[in-house]
Amino acid sequence: MPGRAEPPPRRGVAVVVPAYQVAATIPDIVVRIRRAVPGATVYVVDDGSSDGTGAAGREQGAVVLVHRRNYGKGAALRTGIARALSDGARVIVTIDADGQHAPEDIPRLVAPVERGDADLVLGARARGPTMPLGRRCTNWLSAALASRVGGVTVPDAQTGFRAIARPLAEAIRPAEHRYDFETAFLLATLVQGLRVRSVPVPTIYQGRDSHFRHWADTWRQARVFTRYGRRIIFGPR
Repeated sequence: MPGRAEPPPRRGVAVVVPAYQVAATIPDIVVRIRRAVPGATVYVVDDGSSDGTGAAGREQGAVVLVHRRNYGKGAALRTGIARALSDGARVIVTIDADGQHAPEDIPRLVAPVERGDADLVLGARARGPTMPLGRRCTNWLSAALASRVGGVTVPDAQTGFRAIARPLAEAIRPAEHRYDFETAFLLATLVQGLRVRSVPVPTIYQGRDSHFRHWADTWRQARVFTRYGRRIIFGPR
């Protein structure tokens, strides 16, 4: 029986992994990324961890970028995306470090960008029982608001699992430092009328502690939406 074919190398693809206190999970994530996307460069952005996160990623072949203190997920994404652009990446994938995204799905996210069919591809999770109730509510609300802002259906506006075309990554660089970075990036993309596509991905919640601070980070994201209040009320024109 023939062995399973290895996926073809994908040159020009960069995978950015914002990472804070995830030494236990980052080795597996890096190994799976490199297996799923041969030829891609993996950037682990160690955002001020004290548990050896950076060293654990480096041991598996990732390029590790280090923040001396914890600045937030958005700051880590900004650092990783900027380095990937500097190194010549054509497609940049962002993926969380806690195991709640499956690296095996990266090729499906990258494919529409590589074909020229999308500027931004979102890994969209289903709002089923696997997702905690509170997250289901905020996920539904943010998706509804983003859809209103963009005039297109956005099934999952909170996903951190994304594939970004190089021109878009060069053009949109939000100033936000925390989880609101991703919201600001998505809404700016939608307002510019760029091509946003969604690919269904599994909803994985494995009981690990989240660094998302419910009230503070929800408030930050809400402030980003208020910039587009007119579009939310009246729709895009």
